[in-house]
Amino acid sequence: MRADASIQFNLTTPAPPPKPPEWLRRLANWIGDMLEPVGRFFRWISSLMPDAPYARIFLWSVIILVAAGLVLLVVDRFRSGEWRLPRWRRRAPTEAVSDEEAWVPDAAPARAWLNEADAFAAAGQYAEAIHHLLFRSVEDIARRRPRLVRPALTSRELARAEALPPGARGLFAEIAALVERSLFGGRPVGSDDWQAARAAYADLALSKAWRG
Repeated sequence: MRADASIQFNLTTPAPPPKPPEWLRRLANWIGDMLEPVGRFFRWISSLMPDAPYARIFLWSVIILVAAGLVLLVVDRFRSGEWRLPRWRRRAPTEAVSDEEAWVPDAAPARAWLNEADAFAAAGQYAEAIHHLLFRSVEDIARRRPRLVRPALTSRELARAEALPPGARGLFAEIAALVERSLFGGRPVGSDDWQAARAAYADLALSKAWRG
């Protein structure tokens, strides 16, 4: 075995690890000197605590919370420019939106549809103008209540649908009654009827008077 050069019998002392540079040692010593008062402070607080481990955990948790509150106070001081207690912003309670409040059709298309109906009325075609508003009202309802409007459903049945808000149901029923009178009842409608239908559609589509 001694004749085998691959086997080492004399163990050599490993080389010592390289020493850190002088500037790094000075920086570490400076940081240690700076934090020494903090360490003494924590050791002093720890000496005042009871020996029970759970009590120490609880007291340290309280100290951390107090320190976090002080940090928030300082941060708020820099943001607002004055010392004040932190105010926890409470989110304003969102009012529950009922089905009636969610049922308002888009204002811009509704105004465009009113302009189209006004064009019929300006030409003296009041029945066509009111019928136009009825079609647009049904489209509004179909967009807001997709399961409600069916091909076989008449305007009279739609006006009695419980899924519609009461206000919207009454306004739609007013328009539908004028259409039934003019197109199916053979009774002419005039300017006053048109104005009533237009006002009903305006309340139905543009305003929020249907809430009640």
